[in-house]
Amino acid sequence: MGEALIDLVPSPQDPAAYRAEPGGAPANVATGLARLGTPSWFAGALGGDGFARMIEQRLVSAGTELGLCARSELPTTLAVADPGPEGTSYHFHLQDTATFRLPDHSAEVDRFAAVYAGGVAAVVGPAAEAVASTARAAAARSLLVVDPNVREDRTIDPETGVRRLRELCSLAQVVKASDEDLVRLWPGTDPDETCRRLAAEGRLVVVTRGAKGSTGYAGSSEPVSVPAVPVEVVNTIGAGDAFMSGLLHWLTTTGAHREGGAAALSPDEVARMLGFASQVAASVCAQTGTEPSKEIDIRPYLNQ
Repeated sequence: MGEALIDLVPSPQDPAAYRAEPGGAPANVATGLARLGTPSWFAGALGGDGFARMIEQRLVSAGTELGLCARSELPTTLAVADPGPEGTSYHFHLQDTATFRLPDHSAEVDRFAAVYAGGVAAVVGPAAEAVASTARAAAARSLLVVDPNVREDRTIDPETGVRRLRELCSLAQVVKASDEDLVRLWPGTDPDETCRRLAAEGRLVVVTRGAKGSTGYAGSSEPVSVPAVPVEVVNTIGAGDAFMSGLLHWLTTTGAHREGGAAALSPDEVARMLGFASQVAASVCAQTGTEPSKEIDIRPYLNQ
């Protein structure tokens, strides 16, 4: 549940030229799940312009269902990407757009194995209220999975945004965050300490560190770290969302998403889950675009 928008990304051949690419973390995760073979529904909102048609084509082509997607004649949100050596920052054009006109989906959460939330729609009104309400229902009646995906922009109130994302993390049974997200949400606290605290409350917590790999914290067990998959990097946009897709695909394929199973994973299971998610993320880094490869075999990463 959340935003589908257009990323305007500088062309590698001409930095002064920008190409339009469908994006938005929730839409990326929904697309990634469908490509990996896990049925997904995108609960967002699409506008009435050509960008919205581009986004819809991408979702439908991947196999994502749009039955929960709202429609509007308003334009689509734009996110202007600014890639740099420390990662990609964004400048948003989001006022009066269709992207954040989300309905409350609390009544539908029982239909789904998991409900994913996070990103810009979780902090920008009027979507934020619908996301929060749906997340509370999902935490009680399904599996709530949160990737805070913190974004800083002049149009986003930082204090309100941090508060809302912290609340989502406190509700979730599964939290996946980057080390940068954790520092922004809990400044002055070591990310490892934050992850241990969240996990000890009965969660699966996964922190990603880019080229340094990822670490999983399952309940009160000791954390498990897995290195990043070596790859010649072409693009990093969408890699974290692809990792999230891989993580969710592994959880639902193994059945670990049921009844507290995610927080009860063994160290070996955490390593297998992170290994598969890392392969999925690497498939995005090795190409242009944000869609993971369909060719990744999950079988070596399943329980023996």
